Order: sequence, then C-alpha cells, then structure tokens
Amino acid sequence: MKVSLRKCLLVQVACLGLWPILLFAQSPDLAQNLADCRNGRETCDPSKLSPSQSADVALAGHGRNVSNCRNGYDSCDHSKLTQQETIALALADHQQNVSDCKNGMTSCDPSRLTQAEARETSVAEHRRNIDDCQDGLGTCDRSKLTRPEMQEVDIALRQRNVSDCKNGIGFCDRSKLTPSQTTEVTAAEHERNVWNCQNGWDQCDHSKLTPREAGQIAVSEHQRNISACKDGQETCDYSRLTPPEAKMLADAEHKRNYTACVKGYGYCDPSRLTAEETHSIQLKGH
Repeated sequence: MKVSLRKCLLVQVACLGLWPILLFAQSPDLAQNLADCRNGRETCDPSKLSPSQSADVALAGHGRNVSNCRNGYDSCDHSKLTQQETIALALADHQQNVSDCKNGMTSCDPSRLTQAEARETSVAEHRRNIDDCQDGLGTCDRSKLTRPEMQEVDIALRQRNVSDCKNGIGFCDRSKLTPSQTTEVTAAEHERNVWNCQNGWDQCDHSKLTPREAGQIAVSEHQRNISACKDGQETCDYSRLTPPEAKMLADAEHKRNYTACVKGYGYCDPSRLTAEETHSIQLKGH
C-alpha cells in the first residue's frame, strides 16, 4: 500500500514537472489560432478560443466588415452593420459619387445626384472641357465652348505652341508663329544648341555655332577630354592630347602604378616598373 501511494505521488510530481513544457508547446498553436481568427482565415478554430478571445475576434470581424463595406468589396455584409454605421456608409457613398461625377469618373451615377450637385457637376465638366481644349487633348469638344471661351482656348494653344517651339518639346508648328515669335524661337534654339555643345551632349550641332562660340566650346571639349583621360573613362580620346598633356598623364599614371605596387593596394602592373623601382620594392618586402 505504501509502495502504491509512493508511485502515485511520483507520477503526480512528474506530471506537474511536464505541465509547463506541454503548456509552452501549445501556446504557439493557440496564439497562431487567435491570429488566424482575428484575420478571418479559414484555418481559425473557434473552439480553441477563450470567451474573452471570442469577443475580441468578433469585434475584429465586425471592424473588417465595416472596412469591406466602406471599400465597396463584395464581402461586405450590410446586415451586420449598426444603424449608425449604415448611415455613415450611405453618407460616404454619396460623397464619393459626387466626387466621381465632378471629376468625370466612369463610376459616377448621375441619377443619385441632387439638383444642386448635378449643376455643380455640369459646371465642373464644362471647366474640364475648357482645360482639355487649352491643353490640346483629344477629349476636347469645341462644340461645347462659348465664343469667348473658344477665343481663350485659341490664345492658350498659340502660347503653348510658342513655348513648345522655344523649348524644343511637344508639337511645335512653326507655320503658326508670327515673325517676331519665329525670331524668338530661332534665338532660343541657338542658345539650346550652344548649351548642348558646352555639355558635350549628342544634340550639339557644331555647324550652327558662331566662330567665337566654336572656339569657346573647343576649349571646353578639350578640358573635358583631359578630365576623362585622367579618370580613365572610356570617353577619353588620347589622340586629342598635346604632347605635354600626354606626358603629364603618363607620369601621373606611372606614379599611381608604382604607389599601388608599393602599398599592395589598387591595380599594380609590375611590368611597367623600372628596374630601380622593382629593386626598391623587393628591398622593402624584405
């Protein structure tokens, strides 16, 4: 009898010792299940939830349904909304429809607009058409413009054409320029070409430069080539260097190569070292 009692006590102690381990092993599963339930996943097992967790999950589910309804998702269940939430949703939907109609969105439902909202939408649509016409967009309907508006649009189109011609962008139509505008555009084109040449860009046309400009740009191009050669860039044209410049670059490169060989850092080409330099490096190595 004493032996049996002792065995029973030992079993109970062992169970108590294993309880934290079992509890720890189950905790991650319970936590994952709670997360799945809160996020409405199919892997959720409601039977594993405590009463407080069930309430928390229900609250999260309700909030998710409200969000789905606000976003117009098919998963929205209007029957689960409170009266206040239903009113707020109706208000938000109405405001969104008004905004869509004013902005010319295809989602607009004109039948849901009040008379005042319909008038505002009509005004916004007319203003948008004017803007489209002034911007030269294909959605422009000139038949809806008044005579003053058409004159305003024509002025805007002429101004934009001048701007496009000056900047070399868009759809420049030189035939629509006045003599003075043609002069301005020609001057702007010349300045843009000088700028392109100064920066070494492909749009440069040397034939359109004045002798003075050509001389200044030749100096800039020469300096840019020297810099490219110093930096080892592929745009370097060694044939355009003067003998003193070529010697200066060769000396600088020789010094760089020697320093790299001495320090053991950077690209070193031992074959380009003099016999004296090679001997000096070997002595330093010992």
